[in-house]
Amino acid sequence: MDNNKLETISNLFEGKEIRSIWNAEKEEYYFSVIDVVNALTESKNPRKYWSVLKIRLKKEGSELTTDCSQLKLKSGDGKYYNQDVLDTKGILRLIESIPSQKAEPFKLWLANLGSERIDEVFNPELAVNRAVEYYRSKGYSDEWIKARLTGIVDRFKLTDIWKEGGISKPIEYALLTNEIYKEWSGMKASEYKEFKGIRKESLRDNMTDIEIALTNVGEIATRDIAKEEHPKGLKENLSVAKRGGGVAKGARDLYEKETKKSAISDKNSLNYKYIDDNKLTKKNQVSEKNTKKLKENNNMEEKSGIKRNNKK
Repeated sequence: MDNNKLETISNLFEGKEIRSIWNAEKEEYYFSVIDVVNALTESKNPRKYWSVLKIRLKKEGSELTTDCSQLKLKSGDGKYYNQDVLDTKGILRLIESIPSQKAEPFKLWLANLGSERIDEVFNPELAVNRAVEYYRSKGYSDEWIKARLTGIVDRFKLTDIWKEGGISKPIEYALLTNEIYKEWSGMKASEYKEFKGIRKESLRDNMTDIEIALTNVGEIATRDIAKEEHPKGLKENLSVAKRGGGVAKGARDLYEKETKKSAISDKNSLNYKYIDDNKLTKKNQVSEKNTKKLKENNNMEEKSGIKRNNKK
């Protein structure tokens, strides 16, 4: 099964249309709840099925309905309407909540994944082997794989230095990484991904040799400067990251001067291409108002279900 998240989810439903949309800012896919319900249950009225299921889940204390958002998805008439959507984690939780024979293969798949991860906790070598097998299946050479794994270890050395400097939040690590990228490439990591036409995929896995080398130079320089100067807090570490990225920028300028070609490439290693039709734009991003309205609707549905039960 392909490790691309969108394709993985689509493959699970054996060709059934599951509408999805990509949120570049959050780097996450959102999938149509109604489409998933329809694929698993073949209900004549999937919207009603979902409405009843939401009431049951809320009674059971599930937070799945709270995590549900609304986004505009294209319908059969070609127009866009607000639809209930869930991210990948939410969709997998939804699958587990649907009592259907068609859902059993999904549940088995999830159970196998969970079992594999638990095995890897006791034997981390299994995780390394899985990574090596994955890269080999993608056509990467053993030399490239070895360099990639070494790069991962070097990255940990940098984050360890940042931890010593008081960095602890994921957003702070992201900001520091972006500072290095921006200084030598002119792009943040998310912008670099967009430039290369990738989404959830690893940026480094889609870099050329020179791009990887410049990335490594920037991070190693940042690490070594931080070792000497012991910056504290985000502000000081951002300054060091900028200087480290500057070292890589100097290397890039020299490379481009001597080779007379750009060190930055829009090439990637994907064997598929994304279509922008299912890309989230500012127009259809979830607003606080829409989210609030959705929660109010959920509460109304719950009350309505209770009233119907009382009448019975």
